[in-house]
Amino acid sequence: MIGVPMLNCSDGGLELRAGDRMLRFPAVWLRDNCPCSECVDPGSGQKLKDITDVPNGVVVSAAEDAGESVVVTYAPDRHQSVFTRSWLAAHALESRDGGDGRTEDDKELWLPADLAPATGRRPEESWPRYLAESAARARTLDAVLRLGFALLHDVPAEAGRVLGVAASFGFVRETNYGQLFDVCIEPRPGSLAYTCRQILPHTDNPYRDPVPTIQLLHCLRAADDGGETGLVDGFAAATALRAADAPTFELLARTPVPFGYTDNGTDLRASQPLIQLDPRGRVRAVRFNHRSTRPLRLPYAEIAAFYAAYLAWAELLARPERRLNLRLAPGDCLIFDNTRILHARTAFGGSGGRHLQGCYADLDGLASTLAVLRTGQEKA
Repeated sequence: MIGVPMLNCSDGGLELRAGDRMLRFPAVWLRDNCPCSECVDPGSGQKLKDITDVPNGVVVSAAEDAGESVVVTYAPDRHQSVFTRSWLAAHALESRDGGDGRTEDDKELWLPADLAPATGRRPEESWPRYLAESAARARTLDAVLRLGFALLHDVPAEAGRVLGVAASFGFVRETNYGQLFDVCIEPRPGSLAYTCRQILPHTDNPYRDPVPTIQLLHCLRAADDGGETGLVDGFAAATALRAADAPTFELLARTPVPFGYTDNGTDLRASQPLIQLDPRGRVRAVRFNHRSTRPLRLPYAEIAAFYAAYLAWAELLARPERRLNLRLAPGDCLIFDNTRILHARTAFGGSGGRHLQGCYADLDGLASTLAVLRTGQEKA
């Protein structure tokens, strides 16, 4: 319970005691976040006042205990704000929360052994239950955000069904590959994905900025032999690299790598580090696809050091103990975070007829759908 508010006369802000903590809020922050109808549009929830409308030198001139709320009065204009105690506690400045949920701090990192069937932690759900029960949808989407992937079973093995799975939580991200792409053997493949060859762990579309953040793969037909799908938790690998070899981690995080893709109608290029950090130094994304790299241009003396770091990272990602192998059956649909989870494939027999269909979507749509589902469950 937050105690009686106290005016901090030294700098004109507000102090509140919450248990054994003292919460402090500067006047300019309080005024910028004033929830009154003069400052926030009741319909949209958007701010009506610009930051330039906050008076210069604003201070808290009075603070009144109003039970579950605190009434704050400012000088020089005597504007008033009413903040609930719970809102102030939830937005405590020193907590350093309030991110978008995309960094390693918000994830549950894993090795394949952590998700063995006996643990009951592997994120799997049936498509009929996912459609019928909001709780099942929430569990599935939460798994994508928390663990980086989820597997849906019993999605009808029909062409185009993967688009319906994506539409159940967001919007399809159309690319030069179209809304929908087929992963099967082609007589004249434009990508190694359209062969029966082994594909090592990678993220898709590193030559885009931004990359598609969600990928879906729906199995229509499995190979008779081989063709297993592998998943690697890139965030777990990055944190392990940082712990074991901080200089290599830092080199990979600060060196932009050029990626590219060209065909008759497309020329895509992006240059980003293989490990991307947020402003606080936390892992936010990995981008790795050796097939799509372009010649790196660094000073001669720096090239050898980068390639040593690159090789160490590639070898870490390729370790068998980091790879969760899944044999997708017809009707299985894998949803995964393309900024975190690297995917791979074992080789398979060329006559096996393996056929997956895929599409891209975005994490913000999935996170929004999950938030709305949770709000509905709280109100129920």
